[in-house]
Amino acid sequence: QVQLVESGGGLVQAGGSLRLSCAASGRTFAYHMGWFRQAPGKEREFVAAISWSGISAHYADSVKGRFTVSRDNAKNTVYLQMNSLKPEDTAVYYCAAYHGFGEVVAVVDSAYDYWGQGTQVTVSS
Repeated sequence: QVQLVESGGGLVQAGGSLRLSCAASGRTFAYHMGWFRQAPGKEREFVAAISWSGISAHYADSVKGRFTVSRDNAKNTVYLQMNSLKPEDTAVYYCAAYHGFGEVVAVVDSAYDYWGQGTQVTVSS
């Protein structure tokens, strides 16, 4: 079992930055981690994912070049640095985890077994 708690959301102006954190507890060894988001009236979508080693990272095209995912396994924490934010980035952001080795990381939410409660990110124009 893995418990996930996100933090760092808030209100920011367009062009600004935020860093989200996801603290994991429980059996956290060898888990791939992902970030997803859901805007009002829209389906949940993939944002970024990182392998358990931290070597491999994957991004949605909509955030590539603006967002960076990273992890600190010593702290059991995953981060999502979000720069050059746009109003269309407004959503509830969720971190998620599933057990896995290797460097191939899933980008579909159905692969993830554990989810945080979400943190709201609002970008004003």
